[in-house]
Amino acid sequence: MRISIVGTGYVGLVTGACLAEKGHRVVCVDVDAARVETLNRGQAPIFEAGLPELLARHVGQRLSATTDLAAAVRDTEVTLIAVGTPFDGREIDLRFVLTAARQIGEALRAKPDYHLVVVKSTVVPGTTDDRVLPVLEEASGRRAGPDFGVGMNPGVLRGEAVRDFLELDRIVLGGLDARAQDVLEAVYAPFDPAIPRLRTNTRTAEMIKYAANALQATLISFTNELANLGAALGGIDTVDVMRGVHLAQYFRGRNAEGLPPIVSFLRAGCGFGGSCFPKDVKALAAHGRAAGQPTPILDAVLAINAAQPRRTVELLKRHWSSLAGVRVAVLGLAFKPGTNDVRESPAFPILQALLDEKAAVTAFDPVALREAEAAFPARDGLRYAEGLDRALEGTEAVIVVTPWPQFSEVPARLGEQVVLVDARRAFDKRLVPNYEGIGL
Repeated sequence: MRISIVGTGYVGLVTGACLAEKGHRVVCVDVDAARVETLNRGQAPIFEAGLPELLARHVGQRLSATTDLAAAVRDTEVTLIAVGTPFDGREIDLRFVLTAARQIGEALRAKPDYHLVVVKSTVVPGTTDDRVLPVLEEASGRRAGPDFGVGMNPGVLRGEAVRDFLELDRIVLGGLDARAQDVLEAVYAPFDPAIPRLRTNTRTAEMIKYAANALQATLISFTNELANLGAALGGIDTVDVMRGVHLAQYFRGRNAEGLPPIVSFLRAGCGFGGSCFPKDVKALAAHGRAAGQPTPILDAVLAINAAQPRRTVELLKRHWSSLAGVRVAVLGLAFKPGTNDVRESPAFPILQALLDEKAAVTAFDPVALREAEAAFPARDGLRYAEGLDRALEGTEAVIVVTPWPQFSEVPARLGEQVVLVDARRAFDKRLVPNYEGIGL
C-alpha cells in the first residue's frame, strides 16, 4: 500500500520505517525541512535501536520524507497522524493533531478517491470522533464514512520501539465503520496472521492505549506501595515477595484462549467478594496505618469495590426513573460460581440497594440459596425463589450477579421488554434487546 505519515518523531518515524520494512511504500511528512533532508539522506534524527539499519535499507526505495503534506495525501491511500500530544497539567494539547487534520482535510477536498485517515497519536477517548472528524469534514467539504474513512490505531509497544513494532503482540483496528477497519487491516496484512487483531470503534481503541499504560503504571506503584510497607514493618524483602507472587500459576499458565489466567482479574464486574480478598486487603491496609505507612492504592481498591454494587443497580435507572415497585430478579448469590460461599458477596449490597429503591426483589442461586437466606433473610420487598423458573416469573428486570452455567439460557428466556443487567459481563450483549453491563 501507499501510506503517508504526518510526524517524524519516535512514533511516526518508527512506524514509517517498520511499515516500509513490511513492504509498504511510505512517505513521512514533517514541517521541519532540515529534519526531512536528514531523513532523505538516510540518517536518523532520533536514537532508537534498529532504526538506522531500517533507514539505510529503505530510504530512497520504499521510504521517503517531504514537507509537502498535500502531495503526500494525494499520492497515498492511507494517512496516519503521528504528531505529539503533550499534557499541560489539565488536558492534552491537540494543536498539532488538529492542524494535521485540517491540512489533510484540505488535501482531501481535491481528491475524489476514498482515503483513510488514521489517528496514531495517543489521544483521550472521544478525540477522533468529536475533534478530528469534524475538522476533516469541514476542511474537505466531504462526509466521513461514504467519502473518506476515519480510524484510530493506538501504539502497543512494550519497550524497544522497532523490535516491538516488527514483532507486534496484538493489533487494534479502530474504525468509524467496517470499511475503515478493512483498509486499516490491509495495512497490517504483511504481519503474521497469527497476531491477534481486535476490531472496535475509535473510542474503545483510544481507551485501550490508556488502559494498557495505566495498568502498567498501577502495577509499578502497587509494587512500590507494598515495598514501602514491607520496609516500614521490617524483615521483609520486596524482591522475594514479588518472586513469590510471580510464581503463581495464573501468571505462568495459559487458559483456553491461550492467555495467562491472570486476565480473569482484568474483567469488569460488580466487585469482588469471598473470604480472602475483602478481609485480607482491609487487614493489610489497617496494618499499614498502624505502622504509620499509609496504603492509598489499597484504600482506593476497597473504595471502588464498595461502590460497584450501587453502580450495578444504577444501570436500571436508565430504564426507570424510579425503581419503586419494579419487579427485579437477582440471579446468583454466592460470591463466585462453583461454591456456596456467600461471604462478602456483592449480591447482598445489590439486594440492599434495590430494597432501598423500593423494588420488588426475587433472589435465586442454584447452590447457595440457603446460605444466602441465612446471611440476608427475606423481608418486606425481598423473597427467595426455589428455582430459576420461579425467579424469572413476571420479572421486569434481571441482574445476573454470579455467572453460574445454569444461567446461560437466561437471555433466550427473556421477553423483549425485560432489562438484563449483566453484572459480570458474562453474556453476549447482542443477544438481549435491553442489555446493560458494567463498563458498557
